[in-house]
Amino acid sequence: MIRVPEIRCIDENGEQMGIIPTRQALIRAHEAGLDLVEISATTTPPVCRIMDHGKFKFEQEKKKKEQKKKQIAAKLKEVKFHVNIGDHDYQTKLRHTHDFIEGGDRVKVSLMFRGRENAHRELGFELMKRIIADCAEVATIEQAPKLMGRNIYMMIVPKKTK
Repeated sequence: MIRVPEIRCIDENGEQMGIIPTRQALIRAHEAGLDLVEISATTTPPVCRIMDHGKFKFEQEKKKKEQKKKQIAAKLKEVKFHVNIGDHDYQTKLRHTHDFIEGGDRVKVSLMFRGRENAHRELGFELMKRIIADCAEVATIEQAPKLMGRNIYMMIVPKKTK
């Protein structure tokens, strides 16, 4: 499947064979009972290696799996508050927020107004300021408190650790 006339070839032991005709490299690979695998197609001439193609594909899959394991997907958690929240309920929800942040998750804090609570939106913003102050040691504010309809939302992310 390699269509160029000359390639830079690496033999089965990992040693450079230099720039040789593609036909010669294919014959050498066939004699060794292996395949000629194109490693880098973008270079001039392309780099090919004499190796077992099945083993090559297996190692590539293995590398992909290792890279996936190292990636950490930060999840988005949500904690909902109300304006007239009791002190114990506030402390419980704050503890949950701390646990989520320490687990490396982003936290969406939402505060919902019901009925006549809409007339006192300043109380909602005060509660959000209180949450920001209580979470200041473990988190930073990614999105400041913002009023959207009958709700106030803000986004908290864990502080960067070195």
